[in-house]
Amino acid sequence: MKISASILATKLTQLGNILPEFQSTSIDYIHMDVMDGNYVPQISFGEAITQEVSQLTKIPLDVHLMVSKPEDHFRKYLEFKPSYVTFHQETTNFGVRLSDEIRKANAKVGVSINPMTPVSSLKYLLPYIDLILIMTVDPGFYGQKFIQGGLDKIKEAKDLSSGFDISIEVDGGVNETNIRSISEAGADICVVGAGLFKVGDPSENGKKLKDLVRSVSV
Repeated sequence: MKISASILATKLTQLGNILPEFQSTSIDYIHMDVMDGNYVPQISFGEAITQEVSQLTKIPLDVHLMVSKPEDHFRKYLEFKPSYVTFHQETTNFGVRLSDEIRKANAKVGVSINPMTPVSSLKYLLPYIDLILIMTVDPGFYGQKFIQGGLDKIKEAKDLSSGFDISIEVDGGVNETNIRSISEAGADICVVGAGLFKVGDPSENGKKLKDLVRSVSV
């Protein structure tokens, strides 16, 4: 299990102190929740904060575009050399072209689906993407509880993508009480916010989450 740390769960003013201390053995990606106040009601941050984050850590970025018309925005983030750039299936009619452009920039392509969007909607995008991000909360509202139906969607996405080199990522309400079930359902990456930042050291919390998953698989 890989951990993508959602910095939306901490104060941006603390990033200069926190990010350089992250241990790459327990935190694999920095999850950038880019919100535009249009596709989702909240506004979080954009390319300026993303650039600052990229300068504070060598841990690769996992850019999640919760924006309308991602084809108008994605290029601004490619210069920070993210591992993944993820857009929402619901936000564009040009998924194949967008995926191709992201790959040409040597980033991997992620496509996210909301809790009410069927996994089957991704069928014809599978040859063009590298990651499926299953939202297990409604996007744009921090602190929601994990939607249990998300476990079935993880399994369905794993089955649908069989035969392709595609990772399954889960975002929303992930913590120590459900990360085992999420892993068993087939997830490869978990986005974690409060589960890392609420109490204690984020890197140690990430290690504990990985240990929980590892103890099941051994």
